Amino acid sequence: MRVVTTEPSILTSALQSRIAKEIAAAGGWLPFDRFMELALYVPGLGYYANETAKFGAMPESGSDFVTAPEISPIFGQLVAAQLREALQKTDTREIWEFGAGTGALALQILDELAAQGALPERYTIVDLSGTLRARQKLALAKYEHLLRWVDALPETMEGVIIGNEVLDAMPVQLLQRTQGRWFERGVSLKGDEFTWEDRPTELRPPVEIDGPHDFLTEIHRQGEAFIHTLGERLTRGAAFFIDYGFGESEYYHVQRHMGTLVCHYQHQVDSDPLVQVGLKDITAHVNFTGTAVAAQDAGFEVLGYTNQAYFLINCGLGPKMDAAGLKARSMASKLVMEHEMGELFKVIALSKGAEPWTPLGFVQGDRTHRL
Repeated sequence: MRVVTTEPSILTSALQSRIAKEIAAAGGWLPFDRFMELALYVPGLGYYANETAKFGAMPESGSDFVTAPEISPIFGQLVAAQLREALQKTDTREIWEFGAGTGALALQILDELAAQGALPERYTIVDLSGTLRARQKLALAKYEHLLRWVDALPETMEGVIIGNEVLDAMPVQLLQRTQGRWFERGVSLKGDEFTWEDRPTELRPPVEIDGPHDFLTEIHRQGEAFIHTLGERLTRGAAFFIDYGFGESEYYHVQRHMGTLVCHYQHQVDSDPLVQVGLKDITAHVNFTGTAVAAQDAGFEVLGYTNQAYFLINCGLGPKMDAAGLKARSMASKLVMEHEMGELFKVIALSKGAEPWTPLGFVQGDRTHRL
């Protein structure tokens, strides 16, 4: 068993020491994607690998952010409708969830499918965090006979994949244009503190950035490599990814000149990942055009792309709201309101090895043409 550190000052100093050693071993500079990977995933110390609270509706719980399943169980119930259809269309019998968090989404999906008499033969959770796995096993105890956990993908797989707020947590590289020259932004040490250091690079964003002004942005090589790996391993099935992000033209728009990288700590948002390392989440918005191109390169069909509001409405939000009480309706409305999660969050649907179809969640409001 690995020792998991929970005391904040010990946790941050231990993780900082671990990262500082790697910076020194690398010659004094780490590209940001490697720093982000260490900050989030070092066993026992990284944000997703330690036992600090992460998911919750209020900061009083010690949590840092809330995801859709914690806002309303209606979210998982509607996702279940889409997954049920996808299992039928692809003639597969297994659901794969990546990054299952507290297990709330899995529980909502399985409860809804159980009520419909449509449980899959198996529900597999892919999660690198041992501490989160423990929470998931407690939350999902009644479905123990269906569940398995893995931390690596098999060489071949079939089934329907769901990933809610997974792609945004994949490490990104930072590119900074200063006075017309492009640099890769990385992390070095100044005394005992992390500091930014830019180095000249041949890397570029996937589109030209208009204007001469300075510009900071991200590229998503690891996220796109993940999609490639899924395409290599998945022989038959579908995949649905739900996350905050944009198509390429919006992502690299001149108005987004400070990039999208943000941190979450106690339900506050900041843009400095170099402090409180291991205690706060680090994320970047998703470039869904890059995701779609990577998917097509890997043999997927892109079945649809829309915002979360359209997706949930298409999956049957109206009847669910009609049957819910006032408080439940109020919470569920946050999932679709434009100034909450309805517009910023997008959903992309992919398939492989099966006849393409228009999935339930994309029958109205599809935006694939805008990728």
